[in-house]
Amino acid sequence: MKLELLQKQKMVMTPDLNQAITMLQYSTVEMEQFIQEQAMENPLIELEENNHEISFKEDVPISKSQSNFSSHHSEVNPLDYLKSEEKGMWEHLLQQAQFLDIEETERTILRYLILNLDENGYLPLSTLEISQLLNVPEQEAISAIDLLQQLEPAGVGARGLKECLLLQLRTYHPNERMTEQVITDYLELVANNKWKEIASCFKISLEEVKSIVTLIQSLDPKPCADIYHVPVRYQVPDIIIEKVKDKYTISLNDKFTPTINMNKQYTSYLGQNNETSHYLKKHYQKYLWLVNSIEQRRATILKITEVMVDKQIDFLNNGTASLKPLTLKDVAEEIDVHESTVSRATKNKVIQTPKGTFELRMFFSSKLGKDEIGTSTAKVKALLKQLVKNENKRKPLSDQKISAYFSDQEGVKVSRRTISKYREELNILSSSKRKGSSF
Repeated sequence: MKLELLQKQKMVMTPDLNQAITMLQYSTVEMEQFIQEQAMENPLIELEENNHEISFKEDVPISKSQSNFSSHHSEVNPLDYLKSEEKGMWEHLLQQAQFLDIEETERTILRYLILNLDENGYLPLSTLEISQLLNVPEQEAISAIDLLQQLEPAGVGARGLKECLLLQLRTYHPNERMTEQVITDYLELVANNKWKEIASCFKISLEEVKSIVTLIQSLDPKPCADIYHVPVRYQVPDIIIEKVKDKYTISLNDKFTPTINMNKQYTSYLGQNNETSHYLKKHYQKYLWLVNSIEQRRATILKITEVMVDKQIDFLNNGTASLKPLTLKDVAEEIDVHESTVSRATKNKVIQTPKGTFELRMFFSSKLGKDEIGTSTAKVKALLKQLVKNENKRKPLSDQKISAYFSDQEGVKVSRRTISKYREELNILSSSKRKGSSF
């Protein structure tokens, strides 16, 4: 064993570098919050709020899928952000329970059941579980469920889809005995469009089966979905692309970002040699670091977006079907940065374009196929969605036929298994379940 001194180079992740990397992946709103926090900790930072009028094309609830904007501008009304007094599902049902002429013990069990309903109005508890949880006889639990299922809307309190449909049928169409039997015993055949088997079981015509199925389809499988209210959250675009004449302009949405100034009240203390001066010099360095980091973040995001616009110009002109394959590595090589930098800069970012508002990551799509040009998976999904939408519902296309269509008509080789995978991701049913009629 010996003690020796070695000299070597290695990367050290300083706190400032770590924070700069984190800033790169902040959204516009998160960035504004971070700047406010820095201003509270640093006496040299003075913020000047931007008093721009916020005027987005349209307020759009946040979702994983694209949100299209209308072409007109509309001012944001502050009153739109006031809490709504409209009652949700649970309040709606509890109010009905309050006016029922029942014993208080029954009302207590009924309230418990209402508060345990899921967002669609289904009851995820069995009578045995209710009995054990509330320490009441099972018969009382059954009576409480019966009371719950008498409330509006019809179908509330069902333990499953079949019971939900039966509750609605008995409320709105009490004399439809054959339809009731179809729901009870042959609902799976209805789901799989096996109308001939239903006709054979009841010895009726296919037209009569069609009438029964149409009635079943008119019932609501989620009776409380329309009165289940979730607070609406709005998208704030981080990057805005606008078409001016024949060119696209790119800008960062800095309406929420305050201007950072230095508090000149403390300038005279910086040149002194005392404890106060040392304290302020440290915060002056933090002030400079913050300003430089914000500018570097801004420049990086703009460079990435410029490359993306250049590569995806066909999408901006024609829509999703023209989206080309583009990887993080392609952009990183174009602007001479590491791939991880592009990954962080595109994280949590929303981009507003003339074709709609999207997550920035949506534009980075893998290449499908080994040919030089390639086709993006997003384009294939868009084509698949359009093809299914326009198909003959009496003879829907199978996955194999869709694969053959892409190969022959679009020049894109996509396997049947890949078509099946994309179809499931788009929540498109199989050809047998898309069939609108069995005759």
